[in-house]
Amino acid sequence: MTEKELYRLRFPVGEFNTPESITKVHLQDWIQSIESLPQRIQELSKNLSEDELNYKYRPDGWTIKQVIHHCADSHMNSIIRFKLALTEESPTIRPYFEDRFAKLEDYNHSIEDAISILKGIHKKLGIILKNLNEDELQREFIHPEHNKRFSIAATIGVYAWHSNHHCAHIEQALKFEGKFNS
Repeated sequence: MTEKELYRLRFPVGEFNTPESITKVHLQDWIQSIESLPQRIQELSKNLSEDELNYKYRPDGWTIKQVIHHCADSHMNSIIRFKLALTEESPTIRPYFEDRFAKLEDYNHSIEDAISILKGIHKKLGIILKNLNEDELQREFIHPEHNKRFSIAATIGVYAWHSNHHCAHIEQALKFEGKFNS
């Protein structure tokens, strides 16, 4: 498999690029993507067998089950990052090793708890994000891995992209029907 093919499998919706100017339309679309993630994952994963939940979306990629658990873990972190940025002055957030999380035992178990977490987090996240004012949208946090400041507005885009990115991974894994599992 070529590098270009692997790249397309890794980033089926492309990489996120922050628009030069973030508009209200961007924010509305992004928040809708974030709010709909739990339902989209539930629809994509309903009626899947254990074998299907273990399909990988690319060579050396995660299984559908791992992707769903990862979304729950990642978005638990996201709500904390948003809340820290809203309540502290440019806080430095704590990164985590998502690849190590994916190797923990809970990732081998039912996706129902992860979907329940996503439903609760995304309900709360939607409430927070829909009620931000212009000043709050500009608040920032510092990500130490990138040594960079991220605004809440741009981060909304990142998590919308992240939602779409991983839904595309699940769709891709189902399309290839376990081709990458061997």
